[in-house]
Amino acid sequence: MNIRKLTDTLSVDGQIAASDVQALKDAGFRAIICNRPDGEGGDQPTHEEIAQAAAAAGLEFRYIPVTSGKVTDSDAAVFGAALAELPGPVFAFCRSGMRSSTLWALSEAGQRPMPEILGAAKAAGYDLNGVARRIANGGRTPTDTGDASFDVVIVGAGAGGISVASSLRARKPDLQIALIDPADIHYYQPGWTMVGGGIFEAQDTAKTMGSLIPRGVHWIKAAVAAFEPENNAVVLDGCRVVKYGRLVVTPGLKLDWARVEGLEETLGRNGVTSNYRYDLAPYMWKLVQDMKAGTAIFTQPPMPIKCAGAPQKAMYLSGDHWFRTGVLKNIDIRFNNAGGVLFGVKDYVPALEGYVQKYGATLNFFHNLISVDGPAKKAVFEVKKPDTDPTTVEMDFDMMHVCPPQTAPDFIRVSPLADAAGWVDVDQSTLRHKSFDNIWSLGDVMNAPNAKTAAAARKQAPVVAANLAADIDGRSAVAQYDGYGSCPLTVERGKIVLAEFGYGGTLLPSFPKFLVDGTRPTRAAWFLKERLLPPIYWKAMLRGKEWMAHPEPLKATVK
Repeated sequence: MNIRKLTDTLSVDGQIAASDVQALKDAGFRAIICNRPDGEGGDQPTHEEIAQAAAAAGLEFRYIPVTSGKVTDSDAAVFGAALAELPGPVFAFCRSGMRSSTLWALSEAGQRPMPEILGAAKAAGYDLNGVARRIANGGRTPTDTGDASFDVVIVGAGAGGISVASSLRARKPDLQIALIDPADIHYYQPGWTMVGGGIFEAQDTAKTMGSLIPRGVHWIKAAVAAFEPENNAVVLDGCRVVKYGRLVVTPGLKLDWARVEGLEETLGRNGVTSNYRYDLAPYMWKLVQDMKAGTAIFTQPPMPIKCAGAPQKAMYLSGDHWFRTGVLKNIDIRFNNAGGVLFGVKDYVPALEGYVQKYGATLNFFHNLISVDGPAKKAVFEVKKPDTDPTTVEMDFDMMHVCPPQTAPDFIRVSPLADAAGWVDVDQSTLRHKSFDNIWSLGDVMNAPNAKTAAAARKQAPVVAANLAADIDGRSAVAQYDGYGSCPLTVERGKIVLAEFGYGGTLLPSFPKFLVDGTRPTRAAWFLKERLLPPIYWKAMLRGKEWMAHPEPLKATVK
């Protein structure tokens, strides 16, 4: 925590944890304002967790969520009113402190000289010149000029963004490239299932973002507010503008915990956890170890989600531990899936069904989690079977692993880049935008019908890099993406069903069948997942080394 003072009555900073609240009280703060909506990041506690800690410490708490980069004048008015009402001094936070600073600046614009506002913000480490420009232009951020300009701008420094940047640098070292991402930490999210299963340590799945940004690539540590493709402009938090020659869009998904009533209040306690959050995966392993009898529920929401196999991986690894420790006979395992099949590619289902039987799990299809009462340990599911009226069913649980509903981030869904469903609209082969020729997208937010996995991004990044480089050279697209995705289904400790497939469920194995038969559980696939894939991710994929991912040449279209 790095408390940044704006005035005698207001300080700001980035995301805090519940454990930081007592330190804030000890520092003299009397109230906390949270400006960050829940679900923006995989390591983010909910506002309810902070609110409970604040109440326990005797501090006032206000939740004034503002979508990243979407600070409105009405938001600023609400923020200003809260500052007037709350006992001071007040501590406000968002992801980085920029939103809270922007809210303060806009709320003070009519009462304090602009140089004083800018000076206070600069002393705290925030550049609010874009806010001043917005105020001077009657509330609008002009994009005909920018604060910075680059040949290529990449939005999102996750698996896809860093990989594309590295692949582009390898092809065209002289390109001026910027990566835009506000996060301090980069996570190897495929490892969180293994953390929840007691195989990996959580800290081994995280590295500082600064250590991973490719040499020669400019890192803009900010959140994106909006896209103006007609002006080749990206608007950032603080109303700053970045211009681009070509744009790559690859942020992660939004985890929509709030869509399930009561879930935010009980996450990380009352036996409710999720491997979809960095800080909750270790709690998953604790729950599994402590459980000797009772009901364990594993949920899967409607698609699309990141790594569609992850919810059942949690079930298999838990069942395996209970089997090995001799308590499985005392545990009622239930897999409640909003969809109608165990796995979307039928070739892998027989092997998975064998493990469902081994662990005695009950499969409840068309069951979508809609509410949770943590203290009472009750969950309510909406049951929507085909050709029947929806009903609800209540289930008691002793522990529950929740996969949250997921959507594209708000700044994507409302942008000109999105299709009617809110996903970036691309050609599924070249990954080029259908309407804007100088924009490409990959990873979780684009609308190609493929699995949303890190393995998919590993194959997509070279395709985008090759096609973007060809475009710079005045050539048409040269590479194509075949929909490849991989889901290593950890069915027990030491064995994995390695599902690899492309568009339409076509099997796309990476290895000969005599080495790894993906349709059955193998130790070779486990070795790949546990020992080889993490270093391949950190040392090859993120560094632009396209091992087993060299882009496939674009096939000519027959007319």
